[in-house]
Amino acid sequence: MYQQVLDPVANSLAWSAVVAALPLLLLFVMLGALKVTAWVASLISLAVSIVIAVVVYGMPIGQTLLAGTEGAAFGFFPILWIVINAIWVYQMTVETGHFDVLRRSFSQVSDDQRIQAIIIAFSFGALIEALAGFGTPVAVTSVMLMALGFKPLKAAVIALVANTAPVAFGAMATPIITLGKVTEIPVDTLGAMVGRQTPILALFVPLALVAIVDGWRGIRETWLAAVVCGFVFAVAQYATSNFLSVPLADVVASLLSAAAVVALVRVWRPRHAYTEQPTPVAGGAADEPSADFAQRVENADARHDSRSDVVRAYAPYVIIIAVFVVCQISAVKSLLDKATFAFNWPGLDVVDPDGDPLSLTKFSLNLLTTPGTQMLVAGILTMVALKLSAPRALKAYGATLHQLRWAIVTVMAVLALAFVMNLSGQTITLGTWMAATGGLFAVISPILGWLGVAVTGSDTSANSLFGALQVTAANQAGLSDVLMAASNSSGGVLGKMISPQNLAIAAAAVGLDGKEGDIFRRVVLWSLGFLLLMCILSGLQATPVLSWMVPS
Repeated sequence: MYQQVLDPVANSLAWSAVVAALPLLLLFVMLGALKVTAWVASLISLAVSIVIAVVVYGMPIGQTLLAGTEGAAFGFFPILWIVINAIWVYQMTVETGHFDVLRRSFSQVSDDQRIQAIIIAFSFGALIEALAGFGTPVAVTSVMLMALGFKPLKAAVIALVANTAPVAFGAMATPIITLGKVTEIPVDTLGAMVGRQTPILALFVPLALVAIVDGWRGIRETWLAAVVCGFVFAVAQYATSNFLSVPLADVVASLLSAAAVVALVRVWRPRHAYTEQPTPVAGGAADEPSADFAQRVENADARHDSRSDVVRAYAPYVIIIAVFVVCQISAVKSLLDKATFAFNWPGLDVVDPDGDPLSLTKFSLNLLTTPGTQMLVAGILTMVALKLSAPRALKAYGATLHQLRWAIVTVMAVLALAFVMNLSGQTITLGTWMAATGGLFAVISPILGWLGVAVTGSDTSANSLFGALQVTAANQAGLSDVLMAASNSSGGVLGKMISPQNLAIAAAAVGLDGKEGDIFRRVVLWSLGFLLLMCILSGLQATPVLSWMVPS
């Protein structure tokens, strides 16, 4: 058995936090400054975290390695299981030519790539986030943007930045439900509070997307569409989370925002349509597609599509939505949940500093309720709808595994790193040190959630990790426990775009394996900028200025 220690370095929480932060600092320096490939950077950081766990924290080597294996297993199931099957659906649409049909159909709504980025990356991505989460919207929307002519690097960056405001309510509000469990605060109360924070982000994210696509000119010419989308999404997310249903917040907001933009472009168009076609240079620079992706773009023709072709092109996404909605029905969900098996990770025995067992050592194998299996079912139905033979579908699955091979290594290594840091006590050391700031903690609170998601790639995991700590710190500092817990989740959504896990998914989806560092450098300032906004909002909500926004 191993009992966690919070201050192993000279009995100093501050010095211990400095040492505990080394694996994360090393990881981001290698990605951002040294341009090291993500899977290599992840493995090196994992090795450093193991050394710190054993040498500094005194965690037995056997327990440390077991913690890493549990993290790697969690990285594959459920996270990679979701992404693999999501990309498989995409590969089948490419194999049959229906993805080109989808591209042409979207271009008929608007041939302006700035508008397309708003509708696809933000609104449609939010819908996928609401139903599946765990990296699925990044994987799906980035390849959709590529099919519309976006350069691979730009498509990946747009998909990552867009995947912010919807994340806290993703996978039918799983992060908030988890937060409620670990804090013992009612889910409706937490959902209402998050619904008074993330809608503020939603007002600005569409503007950020058009800026990424076309700079200041994009903002000047398409600000109306961006503002309409962000405003409708924000109002819908707030109203649904506070007065209707927390799990349905993103579903309602995504559909209404998309409908609003589509309705707008029927009566209004930007002064100039912006379309930037990628130059298909095989194996070229970071903003160029790899050979296979370039060939797909090059081979896409401009023929007129029949109504049946268009219906089949949209069929996979209609099927995905239908499958996920059916699986959220209480009776169906209860039936599927019978195939869930929870067990303690064999040989792993860790307790917290107070001697209480940690829930992190329990592994859940939810075979049928995981979005990955539901995506697999949607893929099989897609195969039928597209009239794709079994051999061709299997070939597409093989191509998916080949495409994601380095992303698989990266995600499993990053989750192994997260579990080693979490179970050895490195992450709790960082959190406890930050929680010791007293009243200033209201400003710092979102950073803790941001850090948790940056490490684990999941708002659910960050809430599980730091939710109870946020409440404890709030009580010690005389702050609202509801506000601090919600700020953990709302701040966490901004760590999603810089998480090595999601960087690897985005890079693999657009065919830029090994270019994760290039993507990281394009998104890190957006992440930090939005985090600063959330810190200011959280700080003001802890004062009389905006305290009226906190549910009583």
